[in-house]
Parts: sequence; structure tokens; C-alpha cells
Amino acid sequence: MTSTSLFRDVRMAEALHLDPKRLALVVIDLQKGIVAAPTQPHSAASVVANAARLADECRSRGAFVVLVHVGPSPDGKDALHPITDPLPPRSPPAPGWDEFVSEIGPKPGDHVVRKRQWGAFYGTDLDLQLRRRGVDTIVLCGISTNYGVESTARDAYERGYNQIFVEDACSSRGAEEHAFPFRAIFPRIGIVRSTEDVLRALRPGVPA
Repeated sequence: MTSTSLFRDVRMAEALHLDPKRLALVVIDLQKGIVAAPTQPHSAASVVANAARLADECRSRGAFVVLVHVGPSPDGKDALHPITDPLPPRSPPAPGWDEFVSEIGPKPGDHVVRKRQWGAFYGTDLDLQLRRRGVDTIVLCGISTNYGVESTARDAYERGYNQIFVEDACSSRGAEEHAFPFRAIFPRIGIVRSTEDVLRALRPGVPA
């Protein structure tokens, strides 16, 4: 049984209908340094491929595409440094760590958001850019499910956005880390769909 099929029971039964003029695809952290690490249950390559398909379809339909990446300033002084239980020392990111993978873009018309923490709203212009374009629905995907995606989703929920979580266009470092938010969090603040579901909903005359 695939991971996507595990979540079919929490999906809303009715067809999905999307208005590209009120929609934004928000792609979280598909950058070289993050995509290079192993992910479960979906490979990073498959997540990138599905996210790229979604982005291309959204661009062709006139929906707003937002590419989010994370990274501190060169001196690192705008990074978070909380007191935590001991962890191995972290070395500075390698050059190019925060660059988007080529399959994603950016392409003309995309909006790029650089964040300094897990969530994409705090300290960025994401909310401003969405509201000024009349966006009320966000399609979320990216890596990692339980860090960047979930943190952004919680903030979007508190700001009143409708949300669609694309299960097979997300992944995490472990299968359970991916499964928990899709099972217990995302169905309470939005709806869970697959890449194919969203693509069909963006194409006129084809029910999702």
C-alpha cells in the first residue's frame, strides 16, 4: 500500500474545484542542500518532480507560484539560536546550499520568499503578496513535511487561508515524521490530496 493510499480515508469525498485566480502554490525548501538528503516515504526526486508538475500547471493557468527557500545571512546573525538539548555541532551551510533545484525555477512571474526559520510567514512578505493578489487558497508542498511545511501550514491556518496539502509532493527525514501531520494535523486545518487530484482540479471540465 502506498503512502498516498493510507490517507484516502481522511480526504473529503466531494470533488475539488480550484479557481487559479484565487490560488497560490507555495513550494517549501526545494533547494539543493535539503533535496540532497534522504527522505521518506517519498524520495526527494519524486517530490521535486511532482512539485515541478504542479508549478508548471499553476503557471499555465495563471495561479500565483511562490518558491520558498531558507538560509541565514552570510554572517549567520539572523539565524535562530535557541537553547536546546545537546545536538552535534552544525557546520555552516556549503556554498549553494540554499539555491533552488533547477527543476523548480524560479521562472518568470514566480515570487521568491527567503525565510530564516521553519515557517514561511514570519518576517517575510508572503502574507502581503497573497492578500494583494486576492489569494484565499494555498496549495502546499515541499520538504520537510513536519518542519517547513507544517510550520507554514499552521501560520496559514491562523491567518484564515484555505489549504490543500499534496501528500506525494511532500516528504520528511522519516516515514512517521511525514505520516503524523498528514494523519493528525493537516485534515483538521485543510484537505489532503495527491498531485494528480490537484492537477485535475486545475484543468477545466475534469473533476478531481
